[in-house]
Amino acid sequence: MSVKEQVLACLNQQRGSSVSGQELARRLGVTRAAVWKAITALRQEGWAIDSATNRGYRLAGEADVLDAAAVSAQLTVPLRVEVLSTTPSTNGALRARGGEPEGLVLVAAAQTEGRGRMGRAFYSPEGTGLYLSVLLHPVLETHQTPLLTAAAAVAAAEAAESLCGRPVQIKWVNDLLLDGKKVCGILTEASMDLEGGGLEYAVLGVGFDVCAPAGGWPLDLQEVAGSLLSDAVPPPGARAALAAAFLNRFWPLYQALPSCDFLPDYRARQAALGRTVEVLRPGAAPRQAVALEVDDNCRLVVQYLDGSRETAALNSGELRIKIEE
Repeated sequence: MSVKEQVLACLNQQRGSSVSGQELARRLGVTRAAVWKAITALRQEGWAIDSATNRGYRLAGEADVLDAAAVSAQLTVPLRVEVLSTTPSTNGALRARGGEPEGLVLVAAAQTEGRGRMGRAFYSPEGTGLYLSVLLHPVLETHQTPLLTAAAAVAAAEAAESLCGRPVQIKWVNDLLLDGKKVCGILTEASMDLEGGGLEYAVLGVGFDVCAPAGGWPLDLQEVAGSLLSDAVPPPGARAALAAAFLNRFWPLYQALPSCDFLPDYRARQAALGRTVEVLRPGAAPRQAVALEVDDNCRLVVQYLDGSRETAALNSGELRIKIEE
């Protein structure tokens, strides 16, 4: 964690009172000049920090500060949290650290190169979302990797509901929906152990849209994107609480894999079951189908409606839920 991020964390912990530059320097083991430089950088980023002679610095306003201490203080599971203000991609940053012990969590307030499934960009603006990735060393066979995404979807839905207070659905395979709009995406990436045939490590990435961007959604997202809250900016502590809520729910489910204790909830939250959908597969034309069920391997079982009446269990791909007229 940089000096700037540590200073912000200290000011957030002392919210409502002032901390002198000398005290900040003592706590962080740096010079007062380093503290002043960090304060200047934070102000340039838009943080409202008051200062007064003989009193020190105080974080003003109702800003939602996202820092490691705020997340870790709410954890009930043994995870190691690091927070960045901005990073190209939390998944990418953790893939570079795949050899470290599992349980490392990287959280960011913004991503400049966020990615979704099938190589799509994942819109990750600053200040309104929560983007995190967890480094895992699962003992799973390759065909069991969808269990990670499914367990994460259940944990993310429960955490989202704890923040917004409304029912959240899952759109197979990796999206969360609130009032029919996408409010969360999940991307699981794995490195294979070529000799052993299993997984070397996996990185689980989750991106929540907490509030809508101030300037509105990009044109291509306006019809599909939503947010957990109607506030213009996240309330103080909202994103740290959401991160901790997800991690506290996901980690026990992960530890219990592949028992699939989450499967009944995963099935109950499915938005597509019983509805007509379009199945979108790479390199193939869209096909209409009825979503029938989720099987024990978290595959979506569909029956195609193009005359073949073929029933298929989908391991991957995209779904578009058709609006009933």
